[in-house]
Amino acid sequence: MTKKCLGCGSIMQFSNPDKPGFIDEENYDKALICKRCFRIKNYGDYQVIKKDVSDYQKIFDSIKNKNDLVVFLCDIFTLDDGLNYVNKFKGKVILVITKKDLLPKSVKESKLLNYIKKNYNINPISIIFVSSNKNYNIDLLMNLIVKNKTSNNVYLVGNTNAGKSTLINQIMKSYLKKEGFITTSSLPATTLDVIEVKLSDDLTLIDTPGLVSNNNYLTGVKPAEVKMIMPKVEIKPRTYQMKPYQSIIIGDYARIDYLSDKKNSFTLYLSNEIKVKRINLNTNDYLRNLNKTSFTLEDKKDVVINGLCFCKITKECKVNVYTKESVNVFKRNNLI
Repeated sequence: MTKKCLGCGSIMQFSNPDKPGFIDEENYDKALICKRCFRIKNYGDYQVIKKDVSDYQKIFDSIKNKNDLVVFLCDIFTLDDGLNYVNKFKGKVILVITKKDLLPKSVKESKLLNYIKKNYNINPISIIFVSSNKNYNIDLLMNLIVKNKTSNNVYLVGNTNAGKSTLINQIMKSYLKKEGFITTSSLPATTLDVIEVKLSDDLTLIDTPGLVSNNNYLTGVKPAEVKMIMPKVEIKPRTYQMKPYQSIIIGDYARIDYLSDKKNSFTLYLSNEIKVKRINLNTNDYLRNLNKTSFTLEDKKDVVINGLCFCKITKECKVNVYTKESVNVFKRNNLI
C-alpha cells in the first residue's frame, strides 16, 4: 500500500533514510508523517533532503498550464523574487502578500499596495495582505477563493518560506476546527510534494513545494543561520547617518561601502538578531573578499540583498555592496 506523508507530501518508504518520506519499517503501517517531519515538529531538528530541482519545476509547469485558480503567496521581503511568476499562470491568480506584520506598524498597507501596482507589471484578479499567525484577512481570502475558483481544486504556489503551509494550517484550524497537519519550519524546502486538503465536497486546497531561488541568500545556508537571518518578530529599522567614505557591516554576511562625498541616510530593514556596525571604509577591509556589486543610485532608492535585507537610501550616491557569490543584489524605488 502506498502512503503519503501528511506533513510534507512525500511517498513514505523505509528503504533509504536519505530520501524523502523515510519511516522506520516497524512504524510504517501506523505512521501518518515521515521521520523527518516528526523530528521537525517535535524537536526542531531539520534534516536536509536533496531533491532534484527539476521535480519542483515539473509541479510548477503542470499548474501554470491549468485553468484552476492559483493563490500565489509572496512574502514582503522577497517581493521581486516572487512577483516575477505572477503572470505565468493560464488561470486566474489571487496575489497574497505575507509577513507584512514583520514590518514596522507605521507602514500602511495602502502604501505598499500602491507601490506594487505602480512598480510591477502584474495582473492578478486581487491583491490582499494576510497574516496566518494573527488570523488576519483569512476570511477575506476564503471569500475570494470561493467566488473565483473555476473547479474544486485551488493551488497555493509561491517561493520557499512564503508561508503556504502555515496558511493552509490556519485555514484548517478556522474552517475545519482541527489543527493543521502540514509540517512547517523557517527552513526552505520543508514541503517536498503536493499535499491535498479537502475543505468541503467542492473545495480542495493543494499545497505545493516552494519555488527555489538560487540567487536568494538563504539558499544553501545552514539551518542555524537561516533562523537568525529570517525575521520572526516586527523588525526595528536601523538608521545610520553616513559620512563620506564609511561602511556598514551586516553581520558576517554583507558589507556596503559608501563612496560619495556628502552626508546621506541609510536605513536597514533586516532581522533584529543580525548585528550591524559602521566602520571607516579606508582602514577596515572586512568582507571585501566577497563578491562586489557597484551602483550609482538616484535619490530614494533601495539596495536589496535578496533574502538578507534591504537598505533604504535617501540621496543619490555611489555604493559598493559585498556579499556571497550568486546572491542577487539590485536597486529599486524605496518600498517604504
